[in-house]
Amino acid sequence: MTANTPDEILRTVTAIAVAETGIPEAELRPDVDLRAMAGVDSVRVLRMVAKIERTYDIELEDEAVFGMSTLDDVVAVVDSELRQAVS
Repeated sequence: MTANTPDEILRTVTAIAVAETGIPEAELRPDVDLRAMAGVDSVRVLRMVAKIERTYDIELEDEAVFGMSTLDDVVAVVDSELRQAVS
């Protein structure tokens, strides 16, 4: 497994979010509440989560997924999962 820095995870997660939501990257700042953005619904969020899980070969807990609202939140959860997988 390769090491992923939070910055690398943010770039990957942002690219996934752009692909799944159609929202331009410039609008997807790390601290913006994704749930409040037009066009982001539960189906798109679930697609994002599934793609993130496949990309990193991890399984995110439902509680963590429901607690995520920003890209920063997603990065923190993915980073934590990756660290747990290594240890």
